[in-house]
Amino acid sequence: MGEAIISSTQSSVCVERGLVTVRLRSVCVPACLLSFLPFAVGQPPIPAQKTVRLAICQILVIDSDREGNFRRIEYALEDAEAKGAEIAIFPESSLLGWENPEAHRMAYPIPGTDSDRIAAMARKHRLMIAIGLDEKDGDKLYDSAILVDKTGKLLWKHRKINVLPELMTPPYAQGKPEDIGVVETEFGRIALLICADTFTDTHLERLKALKPDLMLVPYGWAAPNEKWPGHSKELEELVKRRAAEVKCPMAGVDLVGEMTHGPWQGWTYGGSSFVADGTGKILLTLRDRDADVQVVAVPVGSLAEVPDPKTSHSL
Repeated sequence: MGEAIISSTQSSVCVERGLVTVRLRSVCVPACLLSFLPFAVGQPPIPAQKTVRLAICQILVIDSDREGNFRRIEYALEDAEAKGAEIAIFPESSLLGWENPEAHRMAYPIPGTDSDRIAAMARKHRLMIAIGLDEKDGDKLYDSAILVDKTGKLLWKHRKINVLPELMTPPYAQGKPEDIGVVETEFGRIALLICADTFTDTHLERLKALKPDLMLVPYGWAAPNEKWPGHSKELEELVKRRAAEVKCPMAGVDLVGEMTHGPWQGWTYGGSSFVADGTGKILLTLRDRDADVQVVAVPVGSLAEVPDPKTSHSL
């Protein structure tokens, strides 16, 4: 019987004695393996795409209002749970407010009182939580972010590196670039950065080499009132660019509220949080200058793991 040519000169399908086979040079492959044909003829296999449901928790944060901010976190988690989320992501300095000098006396160590309360919320709502918290360590104050799994286990802590020391006296202590990393979770390798850390190319290059499956970034994206909503476009472009460069999905979560201290006193946080896929395509945009909680199903996985068809070798 005749042969039906599938692709290049190296492969064909034939019917012999009632059996369908694939010929690759001198090799015959049973028809049950036809699902792997793209690899067989020199194309990379297409991996099964996993998805995770992210809750983008764009909350109101009031400086020094720990209990009020905890209440607003709780409300957002209730909403996220009701919408079927698996991971809830919150902004930078969600409990005490960003660049708030009162945090020097109010912040706790991590692990400690505040992170323990976040862990209890994770257990209660059966959600993984990523959130920005101010952290006291001896006489130092860090702008930190933590990742807690749904059992309340603290999986990862990141200390912000680009701390903008001119905005607070004494300033936040700096984290170390060499501490940038990823943590293995049930959803793959997750990375945490914080706001201005994403401004520095070398930080993102270091992260890209680790091939994260998902990047979560709490932001404190502030500007004078007259700069909104235009300032949100800058955040959108940043999230798109960094997601595409690192080759993994990225959630950038801003807050709403007002800066009450320092040279940026009176500047506002305008919300408009963004989620992008690993190509830089925006999947979700939250409301402008308003609290909002939205859930989006995001395909996770590092595109750096997918072979480039242009450089793949055929059999």
